[in-house]
Amino acid sequence: MLRLRFTAEDLMNVRFADRPAPLLELGMAVATYQRDDAVFASWTRRTRLTGEARALLELIPPGANGPLFIDPCSEGLEDGLETVLSTPPGYARAELMRTTRPTPWIRRLACRDREAWRLLENALRRAHDTVIAPDQERVRASFDADLAWRRTQLAERGVASALASLYPGSRWNGTTLEIEVPEDSAHAPAGRGLTLMPSVFWTGRPMIGRHSDGSMLLLYPALTPLPLVDVKARDALAALLGRTRAAILSSVTEGRTTSELAAELGVSAASVSSHTKTLRGAGLIVTLRTGKAVNHVATPLGMRLLREH
Repeated sequence: MLRLRFTAEDLMNVRFADRPAPLLELGMAVATYQRDDAVFASWTRRTRLTGEARALLELIPPGANGPLFIDPCSEGLEDGLETVLSTPPGYARAELMRTTRPTPWIRRLACRDREAWRLLENALRRAHDTVIAPDQERVRASFDADLAWRRTQLAERGVASALASLYPGSRWNGTTLEIEVPEDSAHAPAGRGLTLMPSVFWTGRPMIGRHSDGSMLLLYPALTPLPLVDVKARDALAALLGRTRAAILSSVTEGRTTSELAAELGVSAASVSSHTKTLRGAGLIVTLRTGKAVNHVATPLGMRLLREH
């Protein structure tokens, strides 16, 4: 169980991150690359970590619980790399000993060997160029859609409800948010504030870290993971309101699965998937996976379009 203990002041200092953090997303992507995740199966098959980039597999395990200095919450690649490379030697060594298997390269990193740290920098750059850079538009589209939905919840239902909705099975016990995860841990913002960060490359448990501004960071799976994001349909709004799409949009104000929509509308699941792809690309719905089910939910933009028509 992950327990987050809040004071009234802490709840007043909850905010969302402004933008995705490239090295943080890279860490999640490298972890997911090694996981047996059905959502990312096709992405994993076509993604290739080669050459120096493969060195990161020694540092970041499938659970994403590698050394904390590897994936800082930075605004850009360069400032993130600067943060990594300026990690105090004692802290870097302690984190490497705590989280990794002592391979020859890991031992050299722990001893602050210059060539080993140059390889680390090159590995992060190559992996970023391979994994993050080609999908930056899709990463931002998922990030923005998640924040639009969460901010609507925050405005309409309050901070307690918004926090409890970040991960399935979360609940409040007094002023403690309890999140169902296998490991036991307890954390508290303690006056530092809490920054919420959706990750488009991660479908696992929420993770605790530290934001660059000093606040506690809560990273959680974005509503729409990368393989379900399609930005090519952004120009589809003008051709959007056919009969079936309008019916789908009307049906997902409280969320529906693909199979539920197919049964309600009397069309095939493939047809529903085609229409939801267009609706998602136009920013009118978001799609999230809960277990084996794929759920579609109208965004604030979709709700507004329904109200206006």
